Amino acid sequence: MTLPAGWAARRPTLDDVPAILKVVHAADTFAIGYPDFDAEDVESALTAPFVDPARDSWLVTDPDGAAVAWAILANPTGVGREWVDVLVDPERGADLRAPLLARLLDRVAERAAERGLHALTVRTGVFAPETRWAADLVEAGFTRVKRYIRMTRPLADLPAEPAPPAGVTVRPLRAGDEADLRLFHRIFDTAFRDTPDYEPLGFEAWREQIPSYGKVWDEWFVAEVDGAPAGALQSSDQALEHDMGWVRTLSVLPAYRRRGVGAALLRRAFATYAAKGRASAGLGVDLANPTTPVTLYRSVGLNEVRWTDMYERTVTATGV
Repeated sequence: MTLPAGWAARRPTLDDVPAILKVVHAADTFAIGYPDFDAEDVESALTAPFVDPARDSWLVTDPDGAAVAWAILANPTGVGREWVDVLVDPERGADLRAPLLARLLDRVAERAAERGLHALTVRTGVFAPETRWAADLVEAGFTRVKRYIRMTRPLADLPAEPAPPAGVTVRPLRAGDEADLRLFHRIFDTAFRDTPDYEPLGFEAWREQIPSYGKVWDEWFVAEVDGAPAGALQSSDQALEHDMGWVRTLSVLPAYRRRGVGAALLRRAFATYAAKGRASAGLGVDLANPTTPVTLYRSVGLNEVRWTDMYERTVTATGV
C-alpha cells in the first residue's frame, strides 16, 4: 500500500480508541448523517472474541499522527462468515479504502488456512451515499447479495396497547431463570433456521455472545399461544443515545406465524419503550427473509428510514 509522504500504517492498540473514534464519527456522519459509534463500541471491536488487533486491524495516520483510516476484521462466533470494515475520513481517506480492503482480504485468506478451511466467505455493508465504496468492492470481486432496511416509528402518538388475539399472551422473560432463558434461545434458534444466513449457536455460546447492551432483560418478552411457547422478542439499548427503543430480534415459531403473535410482541415492546420515555422505536430487517416481515412491521406503524446493501465474496485460503 502506497501512502503519501509522512503517512503511516500500523496496528492499533487500545490507546488509539479516541483517535479511531474520530475517524468512525466522520465516516458515520457521511454515511448516515450522524455518529453511530462510541468509544465503548471501538474498544469492544478491538477486544472482541476471535479478533487480534495485532493481525486483524490497521490504522493509518497522517504526518501529525492524526488517524485517517481504520480497518478491522470481525467474526463474533468464530464460525461461518468473516466481516470486514474499512472506515475512513471521507475528505482525506477515500483513496485508502481499496488498499486497506486488499490487506484485510489477505488476512481473511490466512484465517481460512488457520481454521483448516479451503475458503471463507466475507461480507461488508454499504450505505446509500457510499457509491465509491460500492465501486471499490465490485472491483475487488464482491457482489451485492441483499439489502437491509432500518425502520422506525414515533412513540408520542402510540395508541393504547390492544388486547392480543384470543389465546395469545405476552410476558416478560424471567431473566434469573435459566430454564426460561433456554426456552427463549430455543424459540429464537428454531424460528431463524429457515432464514438463509442464519448460523446456529448452541445455548452456552449464544448466551456468551449476548452483548452488554443487549441485556435489557425487562425489555425481553416471550409469547405463548394457549400456554405453548410461540414467539420471543429481544430488545437492546444500542440506540438509547437517539432516545430510541430497539428491537434486536423478533422470533415466531413457524406453526404460530400469521396469528398475531409478532404484532403482539412488538406492541408490548413499544408500550414498554414509551413507558420509559423513549421518543421512538426501531429495528433492522433483512429483505431476503422469506417470512416477509416488512408487512408485519408496517402494520404496527414502522416505516423505512434508510437502507444498507450487503456485499460478499469468497476468499481462498492461503496456500490453496
